[in-house]
Amino acid sequence: MGTGLGGLLEQAIHSATGVPRLYTAAIRAGLGPSGAMEVLLVSQAALAAAAKHGRGVPGRSNAMRHFLWQAVLTARFGADVARSVAAAQETGTSRARDSRVDEHNNAAGQAYGAAHAARLSAGSAGDAVDSLVPEALAMWEAGELVWVRPR
Repeated sequence: MGTGLGGLLEQAIHSATGVPRLYTAAIRAGLGPSGAMEVLLVSQAALAAAAKHGRGVPGRSNAMRHFLWQAVLTARFGADVARSVAAAQETGTSRARDSRVDEHNNAAGQAYGAAHAARLSAGSAGDAVDSLVPEALAMWEAGELVWVRPR
């Protein structure tokens, strides 16, 4: 997304359409209304956990958010649903470099979620996301989660 008034407008539109875009993607991926609502709950929990535990280091919050989000979505709904919802999130963005990084972190989350589906499927969405924070931080420190350095 660009800078200036046009870039800010584009960011605002992308943010404002996020919830309906993710809900619609979940429905199109085969989930019913309650499943689509859980996708939104997982999304909110990942956003909150990443904001709380990822702040203070450039790029860490965004990398963690994508990892947490996709790990729990994959564990609870399968990789196809997680990928469909992730693709919907990137729809409308013009930041190709950022999208490639998001795809990398999404893939890391999907792999983790598939490998730990039983554990991440139990309990609330928030509890599942919170249980992954130490793993996300360790993966960030190990360079397994990445970010785009601003130009």
